[in-house]
Amino acid sequence: MPDRTASSVVKALDVLEKKYGRRKFRRTFKTITCDNGSEFADCQGMEHTRYGRGPRTKIYYCHPYSAYERGSNENANGLIRRFFPKGTDFSKVTKKAVRQVQDWMNQYPRKILGWKSAEDMMSIFMSSA
Repeated sequence: MPDRTASSVVKALDVLEKKYGRRKFRRTFKTITCDNGSEFADCQGMEHTRYGRGPRTKIYYCHPYSAYERGSNENANGLIRRFFPKGTDFSKVTKKAVRQVQDWMNQYPRKILGWKSAEDMMSIFMSSA
């Protein structure tokens, strides 16, 4: 996303929904849990599809200062911090470096997934639809 605005978040969801199709998007992103950052302020825009009628997902907001309500997100943040410590100026981080960490994370085997990676699970999921 070009910035951390609510309109950029909605546009990113629009792009994903268009890429995967409405049905597959709804199966993949049944719910989205986010914090109370201003980039998540457009709840209606995030929930409602641009490609038909009705909702595309359901948005839930965590309570302030309740990181435990976003356990998977906090775990992902911990993995990211292995490469980019807290306080990293991301304006100085290359897209290539971000892509390398993203690829590493998506290929990292996880106990909760039966020691498969997120990439493996997404491939299985997408081929089953």
